[in-house]
Amino acid sequence: MASPANLRSRRSAAQLHALAGVEREIRAQDSHSRRKYLREFNQAFRNYDSLLDSDQIQSALRSADVVLIGDYHALPAAQRHAASLVEQRALAGDRPVVLGVETIFARDQHILDEWWRREIDESELRQRIRFDLDWGYDWTPFHELLVTARDHSEALYGLDCMPREDLRKIGARDRHAAAKIAEIRQRHPNAVIFVLFGESHLAPGHLPNALHQQMPGAKTLTVLQNIDALYWRAAGERADKVEAVRVNDDVLCVFNATPLEKYESYRLFLDQWSRCDEAPDFAPTIYNLIDSLARFLEINRYSPHNGTQPKFLVDMLPEVYAGPSAAMLRRLLARKGIGEPECESMLTSVEDRGSAYLPQVNAFYVREFQMIHAAEDVTRFLHQACQGLPQQLNGHSEVGSAANGNGNGNRECNPIDNFYARVVEHAVAYFGSRVLYPSRPAPDDSSPLSRAACEKAAQTAIRAETSKCESAALDLGYRIGSQIYDAYLAGKVAPRGLRRLFLTHLDEPGRARKVCAAVIAKLRSISRPLSRSAHA
Repeated sequence: MASPANLRSRRSAAQLHALAGVEREIRAQDSHSRRKYLREFNQAFRNYDSLLDSDQIQSALRSADVVLIGDYHALPAAQRHAASLVEQRALAGDRPVVLGVETIFARDQHILDEWWRREIDESELRQRIRFDLDWGYDWTPFHELLVTARDHSEALYGLDCMPREDLRKIGARDRHAAAKIAEIRQRHPNAVIFVLFGESHLAPGHLPNALHQQMPGAKTLTVLQNIDALYWRAAGERADKVEAVRVNDDVLCVFNATPLEKYESYRLFLDQWSRCDEAPDFAPTIYNLIDSLARFLEINRYSPHNGTQPKFLVDMLPEVYAGPSAAMLRRLLARKGIGEPECESMLTSVEDRGSAYLPQVNAFYVREFQMIHAAEDVTRFLHQACQGLPQQLNGHSEVGSAANGNGNGNRECNPIDNFYARVVEHAVAYFGSRVLYPSRPAPDDSSPLSRAACEKAAQTAIRAETSKCESAALDLGYRIGSQIYDAYLAGKVAPRGLRRLFLTHLDEPGRARKVCAAVIAKLRSISRPLSRSAHA
């Protein structure tokens, strides 16, 4: 049975590689992290008392008069989680709910009230509160939070004051916000007051202390989100996914993103601001993830020979296109012989996933950075690179699967070989995504697989229409990938051995089928010991 320290190390290895690169870039552009106010926050929450489940979180929320929610401004998941908490508490029906936000200055309350009364629309609200000029983060998740408040709460308030950029005055902003919350309490004496404020304000001696002085009798609950030290410690828990932890009686921390996801989102904003450009540059993010996964697999990016290493991986790095460059990508695909319907299918598939790897042109298309999908796309690239990268598609075969960034369009093999190759590709992609993003949920079906069951699934799938065949391969591949990841966490397989799976050429007749059978046999041989340790 793996110890907490071993679990923590295995779950965190690839993330820490990637995080180091991101933090170097952030420190070069943002020196605020060394300020005393931020150090006090980082030092305040290092340990936790216990794990929490959904029911325990809701119980803690029901007992609070004021809920202070920590906001990592650059991370949409932070604002969306705040919206979910407001909605869930309001739907309980026992007390009204009020929301206060740091994002809007208290001086602009009259503008917010006009929007609340539907006298002005979203665009006018955004312009008049100077959201892009004075705040500069993503509007969409914040607007969703405001709409949730208008639909479910009794009132909505702006809490902040100037100056935002001067950390020497940040204590005055805490005291101002506490006074405003006290005023809200007087206006809505029976309501639960939710407050979304920057996470650094929620150190015990910051806003919570100022609020206690203003409202000594109020029961205040602080809800932190994705605190680094707590996340890394929770990575050593035996639970597959830790939803939240109780820091103390008045503080809990929920996990809805990884530290890597947090800091990549912030780095993208720093880059965007430095270039005064509306379009973020996703290339450094993608290259950092590729580099981190390669390091995890002990891949030499500068190897001059094929074999146990891909040849000059550093020279195979893909192009990265952002949303505004879709027209350029269309022209590139057209030059490669990809027709308009297939091109449209590739680009529209990004709407659901945020990104896609297109092996036909060795390029990423990123509309929105979503770690769960970016991590899978990066793995698909690395898998293709380890096999020498595919060439342009012959005709239009496998275009549908290639739209999701998978598939070697140059593969000439019979349907059963093709099916097993797709299974292995999906298994590798899912495994790599869990290495880079351990919070990804496991597939619903995690029962052990058998070779006979896979053969039956393969025969059924190849007789079905193309989309159903691909869906079957994906489901089977994800299950295998999830079990490989579990075996890795248990210490049964090492990164070096996993590298061989990436390097195995699947286009040789019968090879993918043999690989799949060998992987399943290996997983079955270790499944019983893993099952026993899970209940020990």
